[in-house]
Amino acid sequence: MNATRDDDRPELEPPVLQGLGQAVAQEDPSPALRARVLAAAVSSRPPIARPRSAPAFIPWLAAAASLALAFGLTIYTGQLRTRIGVLEDQLRDARARADATERQLADAQRSAAGALTSVSVLTSPDVARVDLAGQTIAPKASARAFWSRSRGMVFTASNLPPLPAGRIYQLWVVTAQAPISAGLLTPDAAGNVSDMFNTPQDLPQPVAMAVTIEPAGGVPAPTGAMYLVGKL
Repeated sequence: MNATRDDDRPELEPPVLQGLGQAVAQEDPSPALRARVLAAAVSSRPPIARPRSAPAFIPWLAAAASLALAFGLTIYTGQLRTRIGVLEDQLRDARARADATERQLADAQRSAAGALTSVSVLTSPDVARVDLAGQTIAPKASARAFWSRSRGMVFTASNLPPLPAGRIYQLWVVTAQAPISAGLLTPDAAGNVSDMFNTPQDLPQPVAMAVTIEPAGGVPAPTGAMYLVGKL
């Protein structure tokens, strides 16, 4: 007997299918069955991934990083202040050296000008030399003057006694009419002094020169004892 193949099955007509659907009574599922089916469906769903919370130590790391940054900035600020202080000290030293150099330059210029004036007086055709000797009150003192009517006077002295407080040496050009002040002298600690003076070109003919001690600031006419005297 030949087996019947699936392909040889007769196709069911639509009315037959409808009849099969109506052959079984339609009933609603019980609430318990419905609940079991829904529970099985829910339990079979994959779990929903929740975002992982940050570890508890991360805020501590952030705080530690902030402290380290603040500490580093404090150290850097201190180093900058120290560097600025060093630079300011160097600037003050440079300014002090510049000021000292300017003073030295000014002193050198004055010395050079004085030397030129001295040479001018010493080489003047009308220069006259006057040697001054120490008097009884200052026997070791001595001085020399080179006077030119047209160019002034160069005066040097040595071994002058120390000045009392509030007193100063004063140089006089003695004429036949009266002594005329040529200027004030301030010796160094050894009693030496070298200076230049401008004398008026209409000065009467001198007959002598002298040095006295007078009140500080000088006087118009000699009042103190003579320490040096020399005749032309």
